[in-house]
Amino acid sequence: MRQGLKLIAAAALMAAPALAAAQKSAADGIAEYRALLADGNPAELYEARGEGLWKSKRGPKNASLEKCDLGKGPGVVKGAFVEMPRWFEDTQRVEDLESRLASCMQSHQGFSYAEIAKTPFGRGLQADITALATWIAAESKGLPFNLPQGHPEERRSFEIGKRVFYFRGGPMDFSCSSCHNSDGKRIRLQDLPNLTKNPGDGIGFAAWPAYRVSNGQMWGMQLRLNDCFRQQRLSFPVFGSEATVALGTYMGVNAKGAKSAAPTIKR
Repeated sequence: MRQGLKLIAAAALMAAPALAAAQKSAADGIAEYRALLADGNPAELYEARGEGLWKSKRGPKNASLEKCDLGKGPGVVKGAFVEMPRWFEDTQRVEDLESRLASCMQSHQGFSYAEIAKTPFGRGLQADITALATWIAAESKGLPFNLPQGHPEERRSFEIGKRVFYFRGGPMDFSCSSCHNSDGKRIRLQDLPNLTKNPGDGIGFAAWPAYRVSNGQMWGMQLRLNDCFRQQRLSFPVFGSEATVALGTYMGVNAKGAKSAAPTIKR
């Protein structure tokens, strides 16, 4: 009996390197697949459309978004993405890029924020916001994240985001942290980034907006987070909800120093 146990243990030790090599090769294979897809990322089409939307006169006020303040001053795009979500005095809210764009579309162009919020992702004005966010993110590609935390509401948003990240709920008793609170986790041969720190959060938060090859869609951070709620079997948050914006604040602050890779391409 003892000899048999020794043989089993020896076999397990011999198999461990082979298993590790197989896992490594799978991860390497996925990385190679993404690298091949990235050459000619369809996100470039959304970037071009987003730039056109930014400069086009539209809406009831027949105005462009070129005076929209994304936190760096009216019309300044470069560097804005890597400092959001942040506090905005005019709306008296902490806003992420997508909710800020909706606010600007209301104040500058006359569109209704409420109507934008009710529109399904990928349609109408929501599709416009995704394209705009893709272009604006691309303008900050390679810049380090440095979300402001000087305003009390920005710090409050971080703390709310942290609580939401660790909140367990739904029939599966899942939380964001179930998948993203430590190193070395994976699902479907895919590494799961640790969103509580760098460099993990620099791989996760810093990668969205992203083009999803599996469904041929461009996803912004709002949709990415809503899909996480879906996987937890929880109800979708409304567009621009405090919960999703706060999650963005939490992950963005944790990603400080990581260089933005968005827009990227995902499976």
